[in-house]
Amino acid sequence: MEVSVSAAPSRDPSPPPAASTPPIPAYQPQHHPHTSKKRKHAALTHTAASSPAPSDPGATPGPENLVLSARHADLALRPRLTISRHPGFVPVSPNSQFFTTEPLCFNRLNFRYAPAGLSPPESALPFRTIESHPTTFRVSWEDRSPFIKVTQDGLGLQGEKGFRSARCNAPIREGKWYMEVKIELGAGDKPAGLGSRKEGAHVRLGWARREAPLNAPAGYDGYSYAMRDKTGEKVHLSRPRPYGRPFRTGDVVGMYISLPPRRKPNNRDPYDPAHIKRERIAIEFKGQEYFESLEYPQSKEMVALMDASDRAKATNAASLPSSSTKKSATVKNIPSNARGGKGGAKGAAESAPMRPLPTLGADSYIAFFVNGECQGIAFQDLYDYLPLRKSPSKSEQKKRANREGLREHKENPFDDGTLGYYPIVSLFNGAQVRINPGPHFDFPPPPDIDAVVANPGEVDIKPKPDTKPTWRPVCERYGEYMSEQWALDELEEKEARKVQKVRLLPSQRLSMG
Repeated sequence: MEVSVSAAPSRDPSPPPAASTPPIPAYQPQHHPHTSKKRKHAALTHTAASSPAPSDPGATPGPENLVLSARHADLALRPRLTISRHPGFVPVSPNSQFFTTEPLCFNRLNFRYAPAGLSPPESALPFRTIESHPTTFRVSWEDRSPFIKVTQDGLGLQGEKGFRSARCNAPIREGKWYMEVKIELGAGDKPAGLGSRKEGAHVRLGWARREAPLNAPAGYDGYSYAMRDKTGEKVHLSRPRPYGRPFRTGDVVGMYISLPPRRKPNNRDPYDPAHIKRERIAIEFKGQEYFESLEYPQSKEMVALMDASDRAKATNAASLPSSSTKKSATVKNIPSNARGGKGGAKGAAESAPMRPLPTLGADSYIAFFVNGECQGIAFQDLYDYLPLRKSPSKSEQKKRANREGLREHKENPFDDGTLGYYPIVSLFNGAQVRINPGPHFDFPPPPDIDAVVANPGEVDIKPKPDTKPTWRPVCERYGEYMSEQWALDELEEKEARKVQKVRLLPSQRLSMG
């Protein structure tokens, strides 16, 4: 059944009282939750202690990471948070505006995380989606490389040595959206204290799907599209192409994306990827509940597309700036090169038929502006962000559980409501940027932005106050996205109540209404 998110019940997004706000915790070394399978069994061998309340930082937390369930006796004692108590901010140096975020579950490799909180009493499901501060459009605390440092408002970003990336906290699934990014340090300029490094700071900006790796630059594979500062080239599948003017330190880059209306699922087709379904498990990590999900894997078809791009680059090596075939140290361990087990994705591609890679059509495109000057359409007919169709085998349809009976993750072949194109920022060698999601821009685009994009330089781009814009600032997307997530919470709650009611005795059903 298709989920209507426009009439989502509102939740109180307001922060907890100031007295309950946790202080910035001191940094302590941590282990990422999915580094060991032992966490799957921790709930069987430990009794979880009550999570320390935000106002009680000295309380002793329970085991570092537990799989939580409705049967945990501890749940009744936990505080019911509307805002995540994570992250804490640790300055990278004295008086620095940039911070690391600790403790936190970072999305990496096969897993991703979202803050969770306890549901109201008498709910059929024990956990629900909650927010983290600030409750605005910004960089995602979890969905970024830990090598990307941030300001506390989530709008300022600073890189380190290699190319690393960060996505924002709400996807674009349909419509026309615009944002700006100010380049505070890039285009080869060197930050203070860089030392003897030959290369300066660099920036790539663009739009990426969930599958795009965060320890590689935007435009690396088929899951992201980018523009680079050094040459103004556009990059997709690691292939730079001539596009626009380079952007420098101090410049403002406008990022525009247009996507057609989201496709409705076919209710007669149970395997249509457009159906919305979430597969997530509640865990505890450092005193905060999270939903843990398997990240959408890179498909063998997209990896084969990357391989074809590599072969094409090798064929045209003479026309490239460098003929070296040595892999860059900044991208050598990206997931697309590491996944697939024995034989990798390439071996899988040879043993199974290749599925077509659908696109979103000519109405889907990306354009960039530099200091208000439109550079034209960079990419058109974007790849669809839905997972490729997968009809499960009989063994995959069975519910999997380990020998102790605890739930294990399942790969989700459907849209879980988080799919789409996210703004992505990739930074190299100490590069710095500041995101401006709107509504006020340094260089506001014209109301009819599509006319300018289609004919760059031929249309007066000065905004006309009496004309309603055809686009929206991305700052408006965050509230919509959270309403969509809460609508899915409510739908899952209703479905859980139906199942719960079926299992009750007739007298108990009457008492439930």
